[in-house]
Amino acid sequence: MTEEPYRWLEAVGQRREYVREQLRDGSPVFAVSLPDGVLLLGVGTGQSKVFEIHDRHVMAALGHPSDIERIRQLAIDSAHLEAFTRAAEDLSLRRLVGFGLSAQLKQSFEQLFGAPVLAEFLFAELGAAPEQDVLARLRPDGTFVFTGGVAVASPGDEDGARKWLQGRLAGVTDRAAAAELCLGAWWMLGGQRSFADAVPADDVLGRSWRSALAGRVVEAGWLRRTGGIPARYEPLPSGWLPGLA
Repeated sequence: MTEEPYRWLEAVGQRREYVREQLRDGSPVFAVSLPDGVLLLGVGTGQSKVFEIHDRHVMAALGHPSDIERIRQLAIDSAHLEAFTRAAEDLSLRRLVGFGLSAQLKQSFEQLFGAPVLAEFLFAELGAAPEQDVLARLRPDGTFVFTGGVAVASPGDEDGARKWLQGRLAGVTDRAAAAELCLGAWWMLGGQRSFADAVPADDVLGRSWRSALAGRVVEAGWLRRTGGIPARYEPLPSGWLPGLA
């Protein structure tokens, strides 16, 4: 009997390693807070990576499409229920992730005889000003962290990528320039390159990620802060980023 807790801990550890192994080739996703709005970006093969959740809330993910869709639908249902029972302006990403999605993912992860969720998630909430934006990084075991400015979900060195992007994005206001920096980080992460060592010069980095995009799709979503229109979210068309078809 005394061995049972240790066996359970060992099983959870093995489950965590299994999820990590299944997601190791996943393509990173990014969220960046800018003066005019929040940009979410991912690179894939045509399957969706960026989704609207509710008015001021969006989600980006990498992993198994069916698991992404399941959590997307759960997030939409939870957001609409919260907005209906309270008010749309009272819908909070901190409540949505911290008291809803996190608990569901934790329960699923710890049910050792069921399949775990094979996906990693980012969520963003648009504020009245950039400093009021909320970004959330949610993992398949239910653990999460809230941040502002930049968030990265990646099987690789996401902390290194996030810190590098925070430094490079200081003072950047243009979403195309922010997207190019995210794509540079995407290329670095895809090749398991270190952000602590010398990162290639901007022109070399630009040529590298553009070359690596062959046969892939850049998917981006934009939460608009200004404009006075009810619909704040817009999926960005394929030609919005200069130089990409």
